[in-house]
Amino acid sequence: MLTTLVVIFVLAYASIALEHPFKVNKSASALIGAGLLWTIYALMSGDTHQVTENLNESVAATAQIIFFLMGAMTIVEVVDAHNGFQVITSRIKTTKITSLLWLVGFVTFFLSSILDNLTTTIVMVSLMKKLLDRHEDRLFFAGIIVIAANAGGAWSPIGDVTTTMLWIGGQITTVAIMEGVFLASLTCLIVPLIFLTFVLRGKKVNAPQVSSCGNGVETTSFEQNLMFCMGVGGLISVPIFKTITHLPPFMGILFALGIIWLVGNIVHRNTHEDKRRHLRLVAALSRIDLASIVFFVGILLAVSTLEHTHILTALAGYLDKVVGRQDVIVTLIGILSAIVDNVPLVAASMGMYDMVMYPTNSFLWEFMAYCAGTGGSILIIGSAAGVAAMGLEKIHFFWYARRIGGLAALGYFSGIAVYIVQYKMMHG
Repeated sequence: MLTTLVVIFVLAYASIALEHPFKVNKSASALIGAGLLWTIYALMSGDTHQVTENLNESVAATAQIIFFLMGAMTIVEVVDAHNGFQVITSRIKTTKITSLLWLVGFVTFFLSSILDNLTTTIVMVSLMKKLLDRHEDRLFFAGIIVIAANAGGAWSPIGDVTTTMLWIGGQITTVAIMEGVFLASLTCLIVPLIFLTFVLRGKKVNAPQVSSCGNGVETTSFEQNLMFCMGVGGLISVPIFKTITHLPPFMGILFALGIIWLVGNIVHRNTHEDKRRHLRLVAALSRIDLASIVFFVGILLAVSTLEHTHILTALAGYLDKVVGRQDVIVTLIGILSAIVDNVPLVAASMGMYDMVMYPTNSFLWEFMAYCAGTGGSILIIGSAAGVAAMGLEKIHFFWYARRIGGLAALGYFSGIAVYIVQYKMMHG
């Protein structure tokens, strides 16, 4: 059974990667892959009750991510409909595309540590559509946003789901992870930025001639500022909400969405119906990319079968037995997280290594936070940030692999070198 599951997963993954030449939408490949994997698991396991429990668990975990994604995308669409991003775009005066690239990279890096890499990617990719007209330019920017968002999430306990898992599990503490991983994460971003600067040097910022914000509906300065502040405030409130209530982030984003919906209704209660129709939150819901959301459902459910059948745990155990060296194993786990979801990989590792032998803030846990958080940037579908960018900008798998993947890998290994040198200096 396990061999069959692995073969089907590889075929589904290949079909997603070859979406462009095959002309088969990646969402269809992901859904068929998930359907086949769960069907075979159910038919060959012999324990229907256990399979059903596992499926319910996977659906619950997937639904949390989907609700969060839908909420974040809708908030961004509401801000966009009110021309709220003009609050930022009107203040960006640079005409050199390389200067804008560095600005976007660093803003994404630090924003990701406050929000999380998924939300930050949605916001920043949406913002680039207001600043850059050429799709080719936006693709490069989307690539650096994915790298920056994952790097920024790795050094903050609330920036990436795997870092949060290690933080909640007691493997790392807030100050230690920020001190230990910050320089490595920053290196992971700066190295690709340097190389992309040479690729894009000499180019000018080609801004869109006609703004497509709000379907051409004019909004007042008050409406723009209000909805921008409400949107950003709603997104930033999510990690605060999670820290105070200990509830999952999707509950915070839905709560924020409800408040923005209410404020929008109050602000536009006397607005003409034609204008109000475009500005209502219902209209924003209709504009979110449902194909990307369906892809998320498929890929997350497909990967969950590898988790429930203990394939990933067995892989982690095999690496431990054959390789032996911690630094090499964790580096490989980071590379594997570009192919399969880093959450079950980290979960398997947390179960494998005893905290008596590997106490809080030891080399293993800090290094894993960095590698699992940043390794997913090497492939476009290796992280939630990458999948979101793929849907928003219609990035092809092989375009990203050719143009961005190598730079992401270079940044990843550069960060590893910085972390190991820093660790030896501090603990030598």
